[in-house]
Amino acid sequence: MNLCDQKTVKNIMTAYGLHFRKEFGQNFLTNRMVVEDIAEQCTDVADGTILEIGPGIGTLTRELCQRHREVVALEIDKSLIPALGYTLNDFHNVTVINEDVMKADLDAILAPYFEKGSVSVCANLPYYITTPILMKLLESGLPFRYITIMIQSEVADRLVAKAGSGAYGAITAVLNYYGEAERLFTVSAGHFMPPPKVNSAVVRIKLHEEKPYRPIDEKIFFRTVRAAFEQRRKTLPNALSAGFPELEKETCVALVEQAGHRPDIRGERLSTAEFAALSDLIAEALKQS
Repeated sequence: MNLCDQKTVKNIMTAYGLHFRKEFGQNFLTNRMVVEDIAEQCTDVADGTILEIGPGIGTLTRELCQRHREVVALEIDKSLIPALGYTLNDFHNVTVINEDVMKADLDAILAPYFEKGSVSVCANLPYYITTPILMKLLESGLPFRYITIMIQSEVADRLVAKAGSGAYGAITAVLNYYGEAERLFTVSAGHFMPPPKVNSAVVRIKLHEEKPYRPIDEKIFFRTVRAAFEQRRKTLPNALSAGFPELEKETCVALVEQAGHRPDIRGERLSTAEFAALSDLIAEALKQS
């Protein structure tokens, strides 16, 4: 079954009364090489489980099933479930679950699979909800080996950006706390059905087995990052003063200097490690305030 063939896809959609739903950001891949590359590169563990988010009509799912021990596919669109039953009928290592990943209990769903070995995530994420889904996966505490996502190219630029670059932002600093992101390749809009208005990119995140940064207060670390980027045009002391109103402006200047930075530096210049170090100083200052 060639689900990269547009005529085949149209015939299946007609047979099951389906249509592309904009509210779910549905754009199906039609380039077999791209599909195969994603399935091949989403993890380096051959005998593991893949959590696929948004299987759509099953194009990528079929390739994942051929390469990995088991596949768990979460699909929010109830109308696609019968079609997936047809397109995945010749595979016995896939479980399709009709749930919204943002509401799903991933811990409960994946517990049996983690007991068997490695679990990685592979997903073609809707542009409008990319960051919330990614943050849920990262904050879940589940020991995923990799998270491989196809997202809007501009968002991919932010995920892999280096400190000090224009694309570097809060999501970059936070992502680096959980893992290391690598941009694999770009996917042009013409390789989708229907074609989106922008190009996409595939990013693979290797999760840290042990976090290299250990702030004394994780909540203060995230609050520090958020404060630094909420008003990124301001100098870091000014941004911190707005984000931590319980600290005096002079204290924020002193903390930035104590961390080894000039008082006129902006938050976008700090790496994740530097944010972690600064957040430790802020946490200590808050205890004394």
